[in-house]
Formats: sequence, structure tokens, C-alpha cells
Amino acid sequence: MDGQDAARATAAARGIATEFGLDVDDAILLQNSNKLTVRLGPDDVVARIGGSGTGVAAFEVAIARELAACGSPVAALDPRVEPRVHERDGFDVTFWTYCEPVAHPEISPGGHAIALMRLHEGMRRIDVATPHFLDRVGEAQRLVSRSDLTPALTDQDRELLSTTLRTLRRTIGSRSRNEQVLHGEPHAGNVVSTPGGPVFIDLETCCRGPVEFDLAHVPEEVAAAYGAADPELLDHCRQLVLAMVAAWRHDAGDQFPNGVRAGRAILDRLRDGPPWPVLGELRDSPR
Repeated sequence: MDGQDAARATAAARGIATEFGLDVDDAILLQNSNKLTVRLGPDDVVARIGGSGTGVAAFEVAIARELAACGSPVAALDPRVEPRVHERDGFDVTFWTYCEPVAHPEISPGGHAIALMRLHEGMRRIDVATPHFLDRVGEAQRLVSRSDLTPALTDQDRELLSTTLRTLRRTIGSRSRNEQVLHGEPHAGNVVSTPGGPVFIDLETCCRGPVEFDLAHVPEEVAAAYGAADPELLDHCRQLVLAMVAAWRHDAGDQFPNGVRAGRAILDRLRDGPPWPVLGELRDSPR
């Protein structure tokens, strides 16, 4: 969100929290992209704020409530605020328990893998309608097919992404057998190390598909510790994730910081060919 919208969004969240008796004079920005995440204090509560009417916030709340009920390692809705989507001033606002990071926040590959296995186990038990992961691929294809939505893509880049997405959608769809509810983006940025162990946040990307799609977002060491994956399918999914994110970063409406530059770096990596890195490794590279 830009500065003016972010200020309005924060004010809306503070106003709602105050009505529930919370002291929230302070606001610390945790994340600002297509959705705003702020920590409100001193009564520590995390507010996630996005545009109203999309249904995304309601979906995330439904998933979180189901997973919390079966003991999955996810961030919980704050019990001091009514656990639903609150609408104000054109924004959908949800409130979450603040997870205090531990002193040494680095999560080991084994710890990350165990937490993801526990999450997947819980996701096999919940009853919430989710989109299919191929629906997300379709969204990326739509962006690539329309130059008015992705004006920064060159014709060569557009052809590369179009061919890659079309081919992988067909290839992965034919190999995908055992599917279940997934996180959708269980990378390190969506895992918080807490005194009670790692917990996953940002559940709005949940979808149905093969576990390899989730494993494509985590480092090789985490995927190896998880085990029980089809290596070839995992490799295809890693390439697919790169192509999807490259398309999203070129969306004219994307608000990810330095998004187009990040998208171009991913396109360069796609041209280099396999082995396919995960996004975290790509961000850490000198390219």
C-alpha cells in the first residue's frame, strides 16, 4: 500500500481494536506489499489489512480456525477480538496473536520440515473448500497473456513465461496424483520461530495440490528432511513457482518492493535452465 492508504488502513485497525478494549497507540510495520501487516501496541496484537470485498480475509480466517482446532502449528487469531473479518473504511481487517520471536530465530532444516509435516497432517483433516494450485497457475497465465496488465514484460519475456507456464501446467497436472490442502507458500518468510516451536503465518495462499508444490518453496535441505517426495515432480514445481512469481512481480498492480527488478532476476534465472533454485536462494545470490 502507498503511504496514504497505509495510514488509513492502520487507523481503521486501531479504531476496531480500541472498540474491543485494547490499548493500541503504537503501530509497528511488519510487512507492506499487497496487504498491510502491523503490530499494534502496547497490547500486542497483529492486524492484517487488505482491500474489502475480495473474500481473501474470510478464507484465511476459516482456514486458521480449522487448523488451530486440530493443533496445527499456525499463528492463532487473537482471542481478545471477535474472530472474524472486520470491515471499516474500505478495508478488511483481521486480528492475530503476536508471536514473540525467540532469541535465536533461525529454524533448522529439520525443524522446518517437521513443522511442515505437522501442518500437512492437520490440513488433511480440515474441511474447508480451497482453490486448486492450478487455478493459481491460471491467474499467472492471465497476467502474462495481457500486455495491459503486465506492460513491463518484453515480447521475449512474455513468450518465455507463456510457454513455461503452459508446458508445466500440463506436465505437472498429468503427474499429480495424491493431492491435499497445502499452505501454498511455506517459505522461510512465512514461518516464525516461537518458544513453542515454528508456526506458519499468511494462510491466504492455501490451495489443493501435491505436497511437492509446497516443498518447491523451501530449501533443498528442508525438502530432503521432509522426504516422501517425487524428485522429478518437485523439480517441475520449483520451475513453476519461479515462472508464477515472475509473472506476479510484473503485474502493474503489484505492490511488492522492487517487484519488477525481482521479476527480471527470476526471468534471467529461468533462461539459465536447471537446476532450479527456490526463491530464497535466488534472493541471496549475487545476480
